[in-house]
Amino acid sequence: MAKVTNAFDTYTATADREQLSDIIYNISPMQTPFLSSVGTSNVSNVVFDWQTESLPTPSSTGQLEGFELSRSASTATVRESNVCMISSRDATVTGSQEASDAAGKNSEMAHQLALMAKALKRDMEEALTQNIAKVTGTASAARQTRSLETWYQTNVNKASDGANGSASAARTNGTRRDLTEAMLKDVQQQCFTNGAEPSILMCGPYNKSVISGFTGRSQARQFVDANTIEASVSIYSGDFGELQVVPSNRSREQAVHLLDPEFAGVAYLRNFETIDISTIGDAQTKMIVVEYGLEMKNEAAHGIIADVKVSSTDAG
Repeated sequence: MAKVTNAFDTYTATADREQLSDIIYNISPMQTPFLSSVGTSNVSNVVFDWQTESLPTPSSTGQLEGFELSRSASTATVRESNVCMISSRDATVTGSQEASDAAGKNSEMAHQLALMAKALKRDMEEALTQNIAKVTGTASAARQTRSLETWYQTNVNKASDGANGSASAARTNGTRRDLTEAMLKDVQQQCFTNGAEPSILMCGPYNKSVISGFTGRSQARQFVDANTIEASVSIYSGDFGELQVVPSNRSREQAVHLLDPEFAGVAYLRNFETIDISTIGDAQTKMIVVEYGLEMKNEAAHGIIADVKVSSTDAG
C-alpha cells in the first residue's frame, strides 16, 4: 500500500518531544538472604569477642548408695573473636545535573544514594558469606571480618581432600562432588546429634535446582492449577526437622549451608551512615559507610556441605 502523497511524517519532523518513561528498570540481583535472616548487635570496638560453652558429656552411670562425691572439673567457656571491616559506596553528581529535570527521579543524588545503599548491602552479604580468613589490618591493609565458611568445624560433610578453615586460614577447597540427598541427611543428622536445630538451607542457584530434583520430591503429591507445573522445593522436611530452602546469589555455589539464624548475627561498630564529602568544585559527593563484622555465636549450631559441584558440566 502506498503512502499518502506529501503526508508529513515522523521521519521528517524535527520538533517531536522525546518519550522517556518515568520508570527505571533494574534487574540486578539484590537479594541478601543471610543478612536479612540473622540478627544484629552493636559493638564498641573494632575487635569484638563473645563466649560459647557446651554441657559435659552425658553419663548413664549411677552412683553407689552413700557415695562419696568425687568433684568434677568445671567447664570453661570458649572465647571467640572477630573484627569489624569497613565497606563504603559513594556517588558524585554535578550541580547542573542535580538542577535538571531527570525522568523518574526527583533528585539525582537521592536516586544514586538509594542505588548505592542497595549495592552496599549486597557487598556486605558477599563479605559475610564467603570463604575469607580474618585480617586484623594495618595502616596499609584493610581489615577483613572472618566470613561464614571459615567457621565450620562440627557439622561438616566435605571432600576427603578438603579441610576446615580457621581464624587465620580459609577452608581448603576439596574435589567438588555432586550434591546428594545423602549428604544433606548426613549433615542434618550431625546437627541433631550435636544439639543444633538449623532452619534455613542456603545454597546457590544451581544447587537449588539439584535439591528440587531429590528423589524424595518424586513422592510428593500437590494440588496445583491445571496450567501450573510444580517442580521446585521451598521446604525440605527431613528426619530431624524442616529446612527452608533459600537460594543465594552471593554465597559460593560450592557450599550449601544449614543455618540457625539465632546463632549468627551482624555486629555493627558503625551502622549505615551518609557522609557529605568536601566539595572541591561544581559537584557534590556523598558517601555511605558501614563498619561491621560476623558474630558466629556458636558454629556448632550450623552445618555445611562443602565441595559440591557448581554446574552440570563441572568436572570437579
